[in-house]
Amino acid sequence: MYYAHFGLDQAPFRITPNTDFFFGGGNRGAILEALMYAIMQGEGIVKVTGEVGSGKTMLCNMLQARLPPHIETVYLAHPNVAPDEILHAVAFELQLGMERAAPRIELMHRLQAHLLKRHAEGKRVVMFVEESQSMPLATLEEMRLLSNLETRNDKLLQIVMFGQPELDDNLRDPGIRQLKERITHSFRLGPLDAAETREYLMFRLRAAGYRGPELFSAAVIRRIVRASRGLTRRINLIADKALMAAFSENTHTIKATHVKAAARDSAFGEGANLDRRPRVAWAMTLLLAGALGGALTYAWIAGYETEDAQVARNAMSIASEAAGLPREALPAGERAPPAKAYGADTPPSTGGSDSLPDTVAAPEAVEAQNFAGSSLIEQRFAATREWLADAAPTMYSIQLMGIEDETLLKQHLNDIAKFIEVHEVFLYRTVAKRKTSLTVLYGSFRDRQAAQDALEGLPSALKANRPLLRTVRGIRTEIMRHRSS
Repeated sequence: MYYAHFGLDQAPFRITPNTDFFFGGGNRGAILEALMYAIMQGEGIVKVTGEVGSGKTMLCNMLQARLPPHIETVYLAHPNVAPDEILHAVAFELQLGMERAAPRIELMHRLQAHLLKRHAEGKRVVMFVEESQSMPLATLEEMRLLSNLETRNDKLLQIVMFGQPELDDNLRDPGIRQLKERITHSFRLGPLDAAETREYLMFRLRAAGYRGPELFSAAVIRRIVRASRGLTRRINLIADKALMAAFSENTHTIKATHVKAAARDSAFGEGANLDRRPRVAWAMTLLLAGALGGALTYAWIAGYETEDAQVARNAMSIASEAAGLPREALPAGERAPPAKAYGADTPPSTGGSDSLPDTVAAPEAVEAQNFAGSSLIEQRFAATREWLADAAPTMYSIQLMGIEDETLLKQHLNDIAKFIEVHEVFLYRTVAKRKTSLTVLYGSFRDRQAAQDALEGLPSALKANRPLLRTVRGIRTEIMRHRSS
């Protein structure tokens, strides 16, 4: 292998969750400490979500390794069991010696007796449930009943649920709202941005014994982030194959071609967030508009990086939203909730109007939503200038798309208006590869979590565009760069 070539003691990018390679950046360390605190305080049910390959299993293993000896753990790796089987699974993990044919009431009695005994001994019992999104709703409800086991002051059984974002969808079911209300803490493992990916790569290399200079240049790291979407498992796969490619060429320089080949060989699945329901009436329009918009936007992203770390996080592609589908025809839940505006309760701005360059004209505000003409574009330019002048730099918005053709932008705004309120759309101009580009934003949010929640609540057609989060600071910096170029 390439270990000796790069001076490594072991493989730095294995995808198996070795706790010696736990990376505390990207908010992982902070989440681990928060989980430790929640468990030590007996906080009941805790939830951790993240995309496939975001590091949930590694975090779970670290948590178990860090817990003190007086905490007994139950680990359920495959919770896709029927409601009447979950008690047997817990009893088996606790080695209660129950027969498979034992009735439910006997199982509950034995389990409660065991938990009371542990409590009397000054011990806690914590159950870790991985892949919780696969758990049937009825089994989730059964797990809630387990959380009811308690003394006057303490929970006898604490539960930490790890799952993919689909777990949040499952918890919105009215039938298990009581379980959702029992969740005291929720954490989300987000993807790594370019800076965090650089730290992650070097951390893993150092942990494997590497002592040389940095192997991955800034340009190569950006390509890794785009190909992996910031997911640690994908980063590991790409980095491992890129090192192998460099070794085969007898070089210590990791090139963009190595990363490109590694990503192509990994064949990561695309389009996981696309709406899978059959909508034949506009499927061809979606395909054609997506191909055109995606090509334009990929060039825009690849040719220009802003200070907002999330711009490097995704190579954003455009798909036209259900052209011609009337807003009223959208099923419940498919319309985006109103964005939280930057009103009087917003933290005071530290930037002021002088921080915003004169990039667009400021015509009179037009409240009428003229979706067909250029007046809408001019109106949104003016609204964006006003918003950026007043908003605090730490506020967030959701970037929906970037596009060069203003005529095509009008059509996109027509389509967007079928899903979200157009007065919550912002527009600004920048430059990508010496060409003017128009960026479309949605909403104004006080913090990252509020923006992330709004992003998750977008209709499926808008999620297909792979939107990303932007800070006001990053947007202002991008516009200033455009002005000085």
